Amino acid sequence: MSRTPAERSVTSDVLVVGGGIIGLVTAWRAAQRGFATTVVDPEPGGGAAQVAAGMLAAVTELHYGEQTLLGLNLASARRYPDFVAELTEAAGQDLGYRRCGTLAVALDSDDRAHLRELHALQIRSGLDSEWLSGRECRRLEPMLAPGVRGGLRVDGDHQIDPRRLAKALVTACERAGVVFHRGWAERLTVVRDRATGVVTAAGDGLEAARVVLAGGSLSGRLDGVPDDVRPPVRPVKGQVLRLTVPKRYAPFLSRTVRAVVRGSQVYLVPRESGELVVGATSEELGWDTTVTAGGVYELLRDAHELVPGITELPLTETRAGLRPGSPDNAPLLGPTGLDGLLLATGHHRNGVLLTPVTGDVMAHVLASGEVPEEARPFTPHRFSPTRTEQPV
Repeated sequence: MSRTPAERSVTSDVLVVGGGIIGLVTAWRAAQRGFATTVVDPEPGGGAAQVAAGMLAAVTELHYGEQTLLGLNLASARRYPDFVAELTEAAGQDLGYRRCGTLAVALDSDDRAHLRELHALQIRSGLDSEWLSGRECRRLEPMLAPGVRGGLRVDGDHQIDPRRLAKALVTACERAGVVFHRGWAERLTVVRDRATGVVTAAGDGLEAARVVLAGGSLSGRLDGVPDDVRPPVRPVKGQVLRLTVPKRYAPFLSRTVRAVVRGSQVYLVPRESGELVVGATSEELGWDTTVTAGGVYELLRDAHELVPGITELPLTETRAGLRPGSPDNAPLLGPTGLDGLLLATGHHRNGVLLTPVTGDVMAHVLASGEVPEEARPFTPHRFSPTRTEQPV
């Protein structure tokens, strides 16, 4: 005998749509605040975190015009050591967190001039970075190409393994009492101008006092979301390679190394496990997640110019994922113009870095109804014609 919708419904205080690292940290922090919390996702811990390199690079990721975002990035970076300690204890798992620093280098005179300008911007922004000559760069990282012209040493930029982070967040959520509904959310339920839950692809009704849409690049595709509050999130494709450093080559690199090669960003992130992550392309190709010969070739070509010895390493994995990009490349955090619907999405290339602060912000909003000051520039209302705060 089939069940009626009422018999299939599950009621929560907070329903999080999306089980990537942003949805998981939101659910974990909500459960810690005492909210009965449900996550709906077919594969919790999947998503962009399975592809991301995990650079916690608030300083070297600084871009012109993103000084406001810099404040949020730095706030999250400062939280990371305590966040890692708390999550490690809660999950009983190592997260691969390393305070190894970053070295951003230039391979020609044009790149050197660009890096000098970035250094000046960092100094004006009150950030800690040190200019090094090419010889000083190679002294730090002997595997660098002889042609390196200079670089920036940033000891405050760290790294984490996003796959371990996602796995630990799933465990921490389970131990905190979060309920996982492993399926797709197909439609938002709206009753009398208020979000009240979702209906899954299997027809189950999941009801909640508040719904947090944290679906990454898929956040704008949930049926039933009114057009005036639908998040303006698009997929940005990134291809990433993973190589293995045999013990006979160790240490290969001691820190994250990044550069601009012929106008394209390339980075190499060494893990203590011997894995070396090389990325990443940035492609506006819609929902395509194909790993292409061209993408792999360009990454290996640029990485080889930076670190010639990379061609001796085994290539163990090629992946492509979708970053959730917003119109200003900054996240959307907090309540929307629809009562009961909140957003935690649009983190673009900073999702891993912004995980701690996102969890804190969303928990604060859920508990108090107010957006903390550090997150006010990033509410969804900045994309709304009427920029008025709405109740949650």
